[in-house]
Amino acid sequence: MFKTIADAFRVKDIRRRIWFILFCMLVIRLGSQIPVPGVNRDYFAEWFAAQTGDAFNFFDAFTGGSFSSMSILALSITPYITSSIIIQLLTIAIPALEEMQRDGEDGRKKLTAITRYLTVGLSLFESIAMTIGFGNQGLVPNLDFAKGVVVVTCLTAGSSFLMWIGEQMTEKGIGNGISMVLLINILSRVPNDMVSLYEQFVKGKTIARGGLAGLIILAIIVCMVVMVLILNGAQRNIPVQYSKKMVGRRMVGGQATHIPLKVNTAGVIPVIFASSIMSFPGIIATFAGKSNATGWLGTLLAILSSNNWFDFTHPIYSIGLILYIVLVIFFAYFYTSITFNPLEVADNMKKQGGFIPGIRPGRPTSDYLTQLLNYIIFIGAC
Repeated sequence: MFKTIADAFRVKDIRRRIWFILFCMLVIRLGSQIPVPGVNRDYFAEWFAAQTGDAFNFFDAFTGGSFSSMSILALSITPYITSSIIIQLLTIAIPALEEMQRDGEDGRKKLTAITRYLTVGLSLFESIAMTIGFGNQGLVPNLDFAKGVVVVTCLTAGSSFLMWIGEQMTEKGIGNGISMVLLINILSRVPNDMVSLYEQFVKGKTIARGGLAGLIILAIIVCMVVMVLILNGAQRNIPVQYSKKMVGRRMVGGQATHIPLKVNTAGVIPVIFASSIMSFPGIIATFAGKSNATGWLGTLLAILSSNNWFDFTHPIYSIGLILYIVLVIFFAYFYTSITFNPLEVADNMKKQGGFIPGIRPGRPTSDYLTQLLNYIIFIGAC
């Protein structure tokens, strides 16, 4: 691995792109330290620490702590991700967007522009909701129209800036810039998480017990990383054979290729969707001042909070875990059905003279791909 990195740095273009990525990451982390004007950050930090549910903790994880510190990047890149998903969904329902998607580079540029406008709109909406909601909680002292405009402008501009810098990282850096933004946000929390693990499992223990706990934690982390890498790279290759045909006086075609079906086809989208839905009622309850509600509402909020799923004194809370698993599996199938259409793939293969050995072209090929995909998606979702 180190040799690969060293070889990459010897290539001027790759070296320049890597330095650009690192510079953008530094800018993002510096921006996460700039507070939103008019917000009492100390009061907000105390309020955030007092929240027993995990509704805001989930959101804070994707912002790299910018939300809990109420910086100008508190909304992070989530409005852009939401906008991209919405546009993908709308391409199925709106023929004009579907036509843009098939229109090559020009269509892609138009869809990107629409996604940008939608991102700014969602950022504005979320900024207004946060300003009003937190203002009612007293977290924005002496909130008036002018101060509200400043807070909304800063939050919207911060999210738009992350969208822009993410696109710059894609164009001038290496890999997907939006994923890089999420990566640096998540990695920024690793030191705090390691300190928490140390204080909970190692600190105050004997050398033997502390060392054993540290080794177990390290082994679990390594196993999880290896499993994620294996799952992310796993795929089922479907062999495809193309028939030979005469073009002029030459015989062309007849080559063999394959269709790669990734096990983790939907990526992290199902987890994001499921976690967002599970967290949403808790966020609304917090803004409404009902986070400590009793009765059926309190039970519902406790079920939806992952902090209670393994509370064996209240078995009913485990319903939340079951619901979460069902949502993840559902969104895995749902999102894959949007991004991969077996019928369209089968039709394109038939038009190009391709076929899967042992499977008839057309509808039988589509049914075969659908059957394989359903099996693979279930494995990836679980």
